[in-house]
Formats: sequence, C-alpha cells, structure tokens
Amino acid sequence: MLDNAASGTRSAGAASADARLLPQAARRTCLPSRWRLTEDPMSGPRSALLSEPPRACSGWQGQALVSVLCLAIFLVDTLSPLDMAIAVLYVVVVLVSSRWFRSRGLIVIGAGCIALAVTSFLVMHADDFNLAAVMRCVVSIAAIAVTTLLCLRNEAATASLRYQAALLDLSYDAIFVRDPLGRVVYWNVGAERLYGWSRSEATGQVADALLRSVLPAPRHEIMGALEATGQWEGEVIHATRDGRKVTCLSRWSLQRDDRGRSLGIMETNHDITGRKTAENELHEAQAHLAHVTRVSTVGELTASIAHEVNQPLAAVVTNGEACLRWLRRPVPDIGEAEKTVTRMIANARRASDVIARLRALVRRGEPDHLPVHLADLVEESVTLLERELASHDVRLVLELAPDLPEIRGDRVQLLQVLINLALNAIQAMDTVPEAQRTLTIRTAPMTDGPQGQAERFVAVSVEDTGPGAPSETLASLFTPFVSTKKDGIGIGLSISRSIVEAHGGRILAEPAPQGGLRLTFTLPLADDLPPAPLKEPLS
Repeated sequence: MLDNAASGTRSAGAASADARLLPQAARRTCLPSRWRLTEDPMSGPRSALLSEPPRACSGWQGQALVSVLCLAIFLVDTLSPLDMAIAVLYVVVVLVSSRWFRSRGLIVIGAGCIALAVTSFLVMHADDFNLAAVMRCVVSIAAIAVTTLLCLRNEAATASLRYQAALLDLSYDAIFVRDPLGRVVYWNVGAERLYGWSRSEATGQVADALLRSVLPAPRHEIMGALEATGQWEGEVIHATRDGRKVTCLSRWSLQRDDRGRSLGIMETNHDITGRKTAENELHEAQAHLAHVTRVSTVGELTASIAHEVNQPLAAVVTNGEACLRWLRRPVPDIGEAEKTVTRMIANARRASDVIARLRALVRRGEPDHLPVHLADLVEESVTLLERELASHDVRLVLELAPDLPEIRGDRVQLLQVLINLALNAIQAMDTVPEAQRTLTIRTAPMTDGPQGQAERFVAVSVEDTGPGAPSETLASLFTPFVSTKKDGIGIGLSISRSIVEAHGGRILAEPAPQGGLRLTFTLPLADDLPPAPLKEPLS
C-alpha cells in the first residue's frame, strides 16, 4: 500500500517538475514534443497546451465519484481488521480529483481526506494508542498532504503554461513546433492563417513533407549550425494548402533537456513574399535603367567607336591593295602577299572585337559574375575612350598595380562603371586650360579598412584635374537626378553606385590632392563570395 502511495506521489512530482520548467521553456519559445493536440467539444481541435485539463465527466459526477471513493476508503479503514495504513489510499482520491477540481477544491478535498483519516484512527484506536498505529496514521496524513501540495503546484504550473502558450496564438507570424523526427506537435493560429491547414490537420504530419520546404542550404548544414548554436535563421520557401509559394524569414530554435538531448524545434516564420516581390521589381527597374544608361553612354562614345572601327577597316583596304600589287607582278611575290593577307586578318579581327565590345555594352541579359583582371578591364575601357581623350585634349596617366589578384564580377557592368566615371572626369576638365588636363586611372590593393578585411578588396580610382565639386555636394553626387553638369540628368553615377554595391563593393568621392575630383570604388577578390548580383531581365 505504501508503494502505491509512493508511486502516486512520484507521478504528481514529475508533473510538477515539468511545470517548473515552464518559465525557461517560455523564454526559449520552444515547447516539449510530448504535448499533443486534444479535441474540445465546444471549440473544436486545439492544443493541449491551450486547453483545459480533460474532464472525464461533468462537475456533479466528479463530486459523486470522489465522495464514493472517500466513503469506501473510510469504511474499509474503519471497519477492516487489517493492520495496514489503508488511509494512504486517500492519495488516489487527491490525484483523481486533480482532473476535475481547481486549487480551492483540491485544498478542500485534501483537508477532508486528512480529516477522514484522523476520524478513522480515533474510532479504531480510541482506547489503544499504540506506536505502530500512530505511525501509520502519521504516514497516511503526510502522504495526503504531500500529494495535495504537488497537485496544487502542478495545477499552478499548468495554468501558467496554458497562459504563456496562448500568447503564441496572438503572434501574426506562423509558429509551429516539430519533434526530433520532424512531426508537427504544435501549430498556432498564425500558421493556420498562412498555410491554410488547421491545427488538427497539421499535427502529426512531417513538416517538410506538408509544406514542401525549399531550404537555402543542404539540411545537414543547417542542422549542424542549429546543433552548434541552438539557433538558425534564413529564407525558406513553403507551399500553402492551395499550392501558392510563400517566402518566409524563418527562425529555428532548438529545445534541449537537462542532458542536452533534443526535445524539439520551434520554427517562427514571417511571410516576406510581398517584400521579395517588391525587391525583384526594384532590381528589374534598376537593371533596365542601367541598360538605358549604357545605351546613352554608347551615344556619347559614337565618335570613338567610329574611329576604332574605321582604323582597322582602312588598314584592311590598304593591305588588300598591297596584296594585289604583289600578286600582279610578273613574278608574284607570294611571301609578301601572304604577309599582307595576315595583316588584313588581324585588322579585321580588331574591328570585330570593337563591334563585340559595343554589342556587349548595350546588351540586355543576365549578369555573369566571373573572375576579371582589372588591368585588362582598364585597357579595354581606354580603347573605347581614346577618341574622347583626343577630342578634349586630355592626357591619360595609368598607374596599374602589377600582379593584382582577380576580382569577381560582371565584365560589362564593371566596364560601364569605369567608362562612366572616366567620361565624367573628361567632361569636367573642359573649363581648365588644356595643359592642365590630366586623367589618372589607378588600381591598387585596398589598404584602409577593418583588420583582416582590407586585403580582401582592391581599389580603382579615377582622378581628374578639373574644378572639383564643393565639399557639401560630395555626399549627394551618387543620389539619383543630382548632377554638377548643366546638361546632366544625374543618373550615371547613381547607376554606377548600384552596380558597385551589387558586386559587394563601395564607391566614394573625395577631393584630389592636386585639385579636381577623385572617384574610388572597391571590389572584393574573386575567392570571396559576393552578395546577390543586380538582376537584369532577359531580352
């Protein structure tokens, strides 16, 4: 009998111990996986966390059952000749009563059971107060009191748990908890609203299969990070009940027991589908504007392009005429004719390269982030700028650092940035004497920046000797529709900044030491992972 009482006491103690974990669990916003869904006849399916303790019968039926149990134990304890602590059975009455009665009712029942046990003792041992009988009575009273106390503590903890868990339903975000096997054990109202499945339909389902989750990285990598830190955050794509795809900013929290074993994972998912759509539309608008700017830049370079194409074509004609003369001799000079044909082919390829660069500059397509040599990029831009430099009487100075590491980026977009900065510098020097017009293009490893990060970037600067710009306007040079030129529309520098930032770099303007303006942009090395590139729609 004492073993039964001890067993009942341990059950109540375990429930109370679980309840004591509630504040910690609530702070971690993760719920043990053993909590399950129950059916409430009035409100339909709901979590056991949020529901009242289950009632096996109505109030008066519970009172009747408790009364019958108390009466039966009292009669057996009073009338039975057994020399045992039968009053310990009142523990069962207290445990059963905890299913139907609140704190006040439990106190009354516990006190009543103690009173019945004392009454039975007095009736049976009024004339014989032996030590064994007294000890049995004391043990029974202690068991009833301890069980009542544990039930009261469990009731208070469970009520607090229900209250704190109910707060999850107030969240607009979708929150659900899955056990170590990935099965849903809790599903809040926000999840019902976002995904379309009710709580009863989602509970017990494997979350990834139900939502057809698309993760940003392999699952084993995510779980490894979650096991290491207890937290993970990233963008996840889920499917709703009606088949829609929603993009969510997902936060995972891992709940462990005292031994460090996983109890479950709580996912908090915030719907950012609208924001991602707006970002994609903005990227498309920026890409379209960048394309328009490139076409405008080509218009400004028309003279240079015509010159670059005309030179190799004129050379082709000259070499063709020379070849004919060598072949029309009485004794044709095949060797010289072969040399002229070789020169014709080289010049034709040169013209073809100019056209290819021009087509690449004005094309609309998906950016290609590949390793790029900055020196080659600068030389290619100079080829397109030669005519502009000559027509504006500008002297070009190249200060290219040798053996620079490759950077990663879209060659056409970076060429657009370099040409745009150089054209602005060339046009800015129209107001200074010709002898003072110098354009300097410089490449070098980045030396300024946080420890351990500067060496991961290279810097490209374009410096002129023009009148410069007031210090108060330097910060706004890259703002759309802000220009220091009378006929400028203020788009070129803004687009250049967008391209550089999309490549993971930065761009800034500062006064040049010898007067004029210096525009510098930085780019990450090829072995560093850049942010998502600026998207351009396919033509």
